[in-house]
Amino acid sequence: MLFFQVVLIVGYIYAHVLTKWIPLRWQLVTHLALWAAALTYLPLSISDGWSYDASSSTALQTLKLFALGVGLPFAVLSANAPLLQAWYSRSGGPSADDPYFLYSASNVGSLLALLAFPLLADPLLGASATSKIWSIGFVIFGGLMAISGLIALRGSSSVIAPIAADIAKSTPKMKQIATWIVIAFVPSSLMLSFTTKASTDLGSIPLIWVVPLATYLLSFIFAFAKLKRLSAKSLHVPMILALATGVVLLSNKIGHHSGPIVFLLYVPVLFVIALYAHRLLYEMRPPAEQLTVFYIALSVGGAFGGLFNSILAPLAFAQEVEAQLTLFLASGLLLIGKGTVTPRNLAIGLIVSYPILLLFGMIDGVDLIADGPLSALVATAMLLGALILFRSQPARIVAIIAALMLPVLWPHKGSLLQDRSFFGTHRVYSEAGLRIYQNGTTLHGLQLESEFGEKPTPKSYFYPNGPIAQVITSDFGRDADSIGIIGLGVGALACYKLPSQEWAFFEIDAMVDQVARDPSLFTYISECAPNSPTHLGDARIVLAQTDYTFDVLVLDAYSSDAIPLHLTTEEAVRMYMDRLVDDGILVFHITNRYYDLVDPLARIAGKLGLHTASQFHQIEPDSNELGAHESHVMIASQDQSKIDSFVESGKWKAVVSDGGEPWTDDKANLLSALKLLKDNKQ
Repeated sequence: MLFFQVVLIVGYIYAHVLTKWIPLRWQLVTHLALWAAALTYLPLSISDGWSYDASSSTALQTLKLFALGVGLPFAVLSANAPLLQAWYSRSGGPSADDPYFLYSASNVGSLLALLAFPLLADPLLGASATSKIWSIGFVIFGGLMAISGLIALRGSSSVIAPIAADIAKSTPKMKQIATWIVIAFVPSSLMLSFTTKASTDLGSIPLIWVVPLATYLLSFIFAFAKLKRLSAKSLHVPMILALATGVVLLSNKIGHHSGPIVFLLYVPVLFVIALYAHRLLYEMRPPAEQLTVFYIALSVGGAFGGLFNSILAPLAFAQEVEAQLTLFLASGLLLIGKGTVTPRNLAIGLIVSYPILLLFGMIDGVDLIADGPLSALVATAMLLGALILFRSQPARIVAIIAALMLPVLWPHKGSLLQDRSFFGTHRVYSEAGLRIYQNGTTLHGLQLESEFGEKPTPKSYFYPNGPIAQVITSDFGRDADSIGIIGLGVGALACYKLPSQEWAFFEIDAMVDQVARDPSLFTYISECAPNSPTHLGDARIVLAQTDYTFDVLVLDAYSSDAIPLHLTTEEAVRMYMDRLVDDGILVFHITNRYYDLVDPLARIAGKLGLHTASQFHQIEPDSNELGAHESHVMIASQDQSKIDSFVESGKWKAVVSDGGEPWTDDKANLLSALKLLKDNKQ
């Protein structure tokens, strides 16, 4: 998004310079020439020689990858919204004096394309076919653009560019431009904040990240359409309702493990706030001759949202607070044009916020209502009542939102470590005699604090009776010379290492390795495998560049409940098998709240001639295993006897392919593995 937003600024500035300084005929010639140059990028692709370098900035590498892969075509496309509107304003057509409705039309096109990608292109076509079809569309686009330019030329009374004096008169004041930028920042940042939350908990797949972006575009469509009954004033009460709901959602009153419910509630909150902001912008739009400056300001505000969420916030804050800060700024939109910011109003808002803070458990640990949907509903109703009471005094509303949102900037009590990386948030804390590592909303590992100073026993998914431990401690596992672990966590599996064995870990997030190897936080690695290396970087890329040969390879590379899809495709599994001995065992840890990967992996195994088995390991209610967690594990091997030996134990169940299409790098439909859809079919 940051890349797209930055290129959007470049495109809008280009459109501004083109329309202000160059005659219409040469505008068309210049833009067609740039379009022709962009044809050299087709079909869109990534260089075969590109690879991720864990020692360099992930954000900068990603931006560079996009720039080299799709930069020029994106730049050409980004200029079209303001450019075509400027052309239309000179065409003599209906509403030529107020062409802003075309921005609504352009966003309708964007929305349709956006929804078509996860619903049609991604599951039905695959990446290669989609790229080819897009390339054809880009060629057709050039023809349509030429037609539009010719129509503008035919209807234009003059093709001479405005003189410098006219340009000076048509330039808005800096205060006005700054206001546009701030307003545009709010929905952009909020959309990205909600996207991060959804992608972390539900998976970074198109149908997940498309929803907030589609909601964002939908708000543009309505805000810039000629709807007489729609105004910022008419949205005042819905805006207050959205703010109240957003505050409760971000206070975790619903609970950490209600991801789908929270995700669905974020959508209307984002839509109303974005609609309010964008309608404000529409009502503050300048005359047509200033529209390119207006759109540059909008793009700069959007890019600032991307810059803040993608680059600045991870550096400045140890936890994800972008949504909370942006919600506070969103409440400030109510102040535009009101002039009601006085010490008295702010003081009254802060006083009223005190009982609400008590209600939310933000003062001295007093929590008058427990977490849960019903409690969240009660909290929303009470907060909404207070905000509605002050609907004519926006400054008091802002003070209440600030009082409720700013406490999230404070570190969690009892945290031994709280930080974040490009890949998410990290927190280590103690609770009930356990040292716990939380990554996002998911447990990343734990250790008994009583075992510090001695060889610890693995816990959570890796405790001795669990499926992964069964494989590593089996006769074959004990006889293994080399074992590889993809996904380090706290390094719990290291304590199954035997002195005669060589182990290697693969981890994409350098911060995870720092946590696991810090003996003041966890001692699995320092006590059991201090000399075993961790290879930083994307495991699939790193493994492909090494000459390792493992007897057992464990895949445990998950961040929260997101599925790293590229590690679960036919090409990935084929590469894993190349790194195993002929009778080696590949272990997939597939514990997940939302997705069941047994069938997709079985299809891949069937095509590659592998034998598979799975185990869903549950913890008995009367078990005294402290820190043990249920887990779901699948194993695969070319040697059927190895799989049979586990099935014969009675704990594992043989799995065969259902004959469906296996996931590949080019085409993979993660929705087909969604537990909710599978349960409904059954």
